[in-house]
Amino acid sequence: MKHFLSILFIVACFSAQGQVDTTTPPYKRFPALPPIQILLSDSTTLFTKADLKENKPLLLMVFSPECSHCQHETEEMIAHKNEMKDIQIVLITMYPFDKMRGFISKYKLDELSNVVVGRDINYFTPGFYNIRNLPFMAMYDKKGQLIGGFEGSLSIPEVIQVFNAVK
Repeated sequence: MKHFLSILFIVACFSAQGQVDTTTPPYKRFPALPPIQILLSDSTTLFTKADLKENKPLLLMVFSPECSHCQHETEEMIAHKNEMKDIQIVLITMYPFDKMRGFISKYKLDELSNVVVGRDINYFTPGFYNIRNLPFMAMYDKKGQLIGGFEGSLSIPEVIQVFNAVK
């Protein structure tokens, strides 16, 4: 009997180690900024995590150029651009370059020095962030650690509050 309990304990330990959490999105299990790679609107320049400015907070927003909520979020971001000037903003889409370029042009995003817009050519972000609704926002502190994630519209003053809470 004692031998049986020892074997049962060993089997239980090994099976517990093999269990993988599939319900929690990867970005919550791995809260450090992932190795993002996006292709910029010129369709030749690759922008990666290494291109981000060090010691600056980051707002990563996954969007669709055709999504009215994404458009509204972008309009609100532009309206609060002075309050967000110290936050790096990376807008990521999976849509074709012509749609992305139209979005950049419509909102004059290329005029904002803290904003980068690109296409996720590897389709990494939807799976990593387990995106079901757009826009999706992930907020990282200046050390690259996750401080918040949100699916759907979130007012920009609320986004700014999240960043201010960790200064």
